[in-house]
Amino acid sequence: MMRTHVVIPKALIETIDALVGNRHRSEFLTKAAEKEVRRRKLLKAAEKAGGSLEHVETPGWESSESAAEWVRASRRADEERLSRLLNEEP
Repeated sequence: MMRTHVVIPKALIETIDALVGNRHRSEFLTKAAEKEVRRRKLLKAAEKAGGSLEHVETPGWESSESAAEWVRASRRADEERLSRLLNEEP
């Protein structure tokens, strides 16, 4: 652990304290920072990978419209499978 000095608007601190209490402020801010770091790393990785399948034949991904339909069909299939599983008797 390391101590640091960070300037944060008073209203934001008051809101955080109201949500988690001032004794848990550091824990809350640490978790929020970790979540944002993970999000930004994932975004950076996604941007780096963008276009990596450009020269690969992937059925259903010929255009953004066909990719969107592929996703919808996949979701429908998942929902149907889940429905069947939930309706099965043990």
